[in-house]
Order: sequence, then structure tokens, then C-alpha cells
Amino acid sequence: MTETPLTRNINPEKGPTDLTAYEANGGYQAVRDTIGQADPKSVLETISDANLRGRGGAGFPTGMKWSFVPAPSDTGHRYLVANADEMEPGTFKDRLLMEFDPHQLVEGMILSAYTISADIGYIFIRHEYHTAIQRLREAIQQAEDRNYLGNNIQGSQFSFKLHVHVSAGRYICGEETALLNSLEGKRAIPRAKPPFPQVSGLWGRPTIVNNVETLCNIPHIIANGADWFKSLGIGKDAGTKLYGVSGRVNNPGCWELPIGTTGREIVEQHAAGMKKGYSLRGFLPGGASTDFLIDEHLDLPMDYESIQQAGSRMGTGTMIILDDKTCPVGMVANLEKFFARESCGFCTPCREGLPWVKEILDTIEAGDGQPGDIETLERQAKFIGGLGNTHCAHAPGAIEPLTSGLKYFRDDFEAHIKDQKCRYSQEAVR
Repeated sequence: MTETPLTRNINPEKGPTDLTAYEANGGYQAVRDTIGQADPKSVLETISDANLRGRGGAGFPTGMKWSFVPAPSDTGHRYLVANADEMEPGTFKDRLLMEFDPHQLVEGMILSAYTISADIGYIFIRHEYHTAIQRLREAIQQAEDRNYLGNNIQGSQFSFKLHVHVSAGRYICGEETALLNSLEGKRAIPRAKPPFPQVSGLWGRPTIVNNVETLCNIPHIIANGADWFKSLGIGKDAGTKLYGVSGRVNNPGCWELPIGTTGREIVEQHAAGMKKGYSLRGFLPGGASTDFLIDEHLDLPMDYESIQQAGSRMGTGTMIILDDKTCPVGMVANLEKFFARESCGFCTPCREGLPWVKEILDTIEAGDGQPGDIETLERQAKFIGGLGNTHCAHAPGAIEPLTSGLKYFRDDFEAHIKDQKCRYSQEAVR
């Protein structure tokens, strides 16, 4: 049993894993052993016992999420949706899985659908992922030809049809109910909850939305057991995690490591440390919508609880590095520009507040900041980031780089206003 189950088939130099190679390495064995053979309740119990937490950012226990789906009581459709939009800046882990081992996601969705009695599935994917879209469609067709998908899978009474849905590409679709609205052909605005999607989701029917990496773990857990999966992690969390690093490091990339691996090991060993002439000043641990941490936090385990206790979130586990020659003010301004543009526009604090924050930051970065601007930013951040002040979590997440930036790099903000210029103007990354 491999210690890197998610990437065991992946070799970018050889290209994508085809069906023959996937089956030769144990692929679809869990489908053959489970569909029509195992009680879905026992499969759900295995997933719950494995302590698989969602890999899309929130870290919610997968088995618990699935347990909220009511038992089938009618003949209506039930849906499973893979969130493959991956719009979080600095995040590229799901792309790796879909481009180079698409059958792993397909198998994961078949087994997940069987567990929750879903008969229709969608892979909701951003339109820029052209290669992943093509390879997923090819994998689905191959799976249908082998009767892993379609009617009466492997001679059982279970049928499941899977479709690739190419989205228009909006960050807000990372929120599962906004994704469902988009999938229905509506404007991508988060829904009020309750009801939750597990009870009333896509077209009012029971629906589960999971991240790609989460679903790719399912075949391995079913094939190898909950205890095996828990043994892969370091600390309280179970399994492996796809960690990534971007920024001025020698070897930016993505690696499958035990969940709980320290940030220092990820940056210094796997990413080969900072480029010559640069040093690490801070990092966003899980994509653009997480709080900055600094060098003293590198020895923390990259797991959900440890990063939360340090004042941030593990998020997607893909680190964005801030080096000592990049302006923190410019970096935060760039991020807030993205988040302001991606607001769905439903609620006032997000629709009006984020552009205001972005404009103040641009003014400070340009050397036109005024006394009191920092205090205005702090008031805005407190209001926008306050629990329950906005319709969804977009604005609170968007404001995290700003609040933590002011916490750790306040001197830079103050120097911009005092000196009326950016000292990093020749090095700033925009």
C-alpha cells in the first residue's frame, strides 16, 4: 500500500494515466468490490471512521457531511457534484489530479454516489482547464464503455451518469450553493441556509458537493480501510495532503505529503528554499483568502487545528510566499482587487466595501496615502469581516490578507504614507 495514494499514478513526463494503466494498478477494483456488494451504510461508516476532512478549504468531515443526506424516500434524482472550479489564487492541486489521473476522480465519484444513492453527477470545472476537461470526458467515456458508469453498473441495480459541466469561471462558485445556482443556469449568488444542499440542493433535490481532492481519496479508503488512511497522517488529521508553494522559491510546485507536515519542510525541502538573494518574510498558508503567517510559524504542522490556532486557516494547503523584496502593501492591494472584482454583488458590505478597500490600498501604494487611511482600513476590515455581517464568507475571507497584513507589516503601510512612496517599487510583484 503506497504512502502517496493520490499521486501514485502521476508522472507528468509520461502524460495522463489511461484506463489500462489505471486498472493495472488497482483502479476500479473498489468499484467492482463495492457496487452491488456492500451496504452503502457500511461504506459511509468506513468514510466516517477514516476521518477524511474536506480538502477544498473548510476541512469539514466528509462522512458527517454525507450523513446529512436523507434516506431515499422517492424516485426523484439525487446529485453528486465535484467542485473542480479551483479559482482560489495560488491553488493548482486539483488540476494536477484531473489532468494526469482523471480516472481516479471518476472512480471516487462512482463510489461516493453509491454511498449517498445519487444517480446523476456533475464535474463543475472552470473553462480555462482545457486539458483537464478533455481528459475527464475521455475518462468518462472509457468508464461507460466498461460499465463502470451508466445503467446497472457491474450488473447491479445501481445506475449513475456523470457529466462534465464547464463553468463561466467565477470565484464565488467556490461557495457550494452559488455553484448550484450556476449549474441551474442562474446567477451565481450564494443561497440562504437552511435548507442545506444535502436536503435541498440542485433543483431542490438532495445534493452533495465535494472538492476534487476529497473525492479522489474515496477509492483508496474503501480499498485499504479507515485505519490505513489514518496512519498516513501526522497528528490528529488523517491521510495525505496535496501541498503547493508558489512565489520566489527554487522549486515551486505541488507534492503529496502526510497531512501535518511542517511548513518549513514544505518550503525548504520540497520547494528547495528561497531563491538566491531573497528571504521569506511571510506566507499565506492556504491560498489568497487566508491570513498571513510569518517565519516563526514555519515549524507548525500544516494541519487544520495548528494553523487555526496560529490565527490563519490551512485552506487549500497551497502556500503563497511573500519575500523580502516584494511590497506587502502592493501584494495585499493586488489580492483585494481580485476579491472586489469577484464579489457576487448581493450584499452591500461586500459589493461596496471591498472596492473601497482596494481604492485606499491603491492610493497608499501609489504614494498618495493620507493620515487616517490605516484606521479607515481597520474599521472596514472589522465591519466586512464580522461574523454575520455579510451574506456569505466571501468578504470575510477576502479581508483576511488585509487584517493580517496590517498585523505583521504595519510599518510598511505607515512608511508608504509617511514617505509618500513605495520603497519596493522596483521589485513589487503585481
